[in-house]
Amino acid sequence: MPAPSGFAYRQRGDGSVVITHNGRAATTLRGSRAAQFIAEAEAGDPQEVMARWTGNYRRGNERTARDHPRNRR
Repeated sequence: MPAPSGFAYRQRGDGSVVITHNGRAATTLRGSRAAQFIAEAEAGDPQEVMARWTGNYRRGNERTARDHPRNRR
């Protein structure tokens, strides 16, 4: 599985954190969640941390989901 990429984050003056993916806002974290995210991003691989916090990472079931009757076109 390829490593996540295309994520970036910036801290705002009010303490919140905006995480973007390929230039588009993916999520905004505030308060204790923002502080927890910053601590994790500084301690580990920021790309993987941002992918996990935004829910934008591969789960291994994409091919199965594509073949589900609900997703057929």
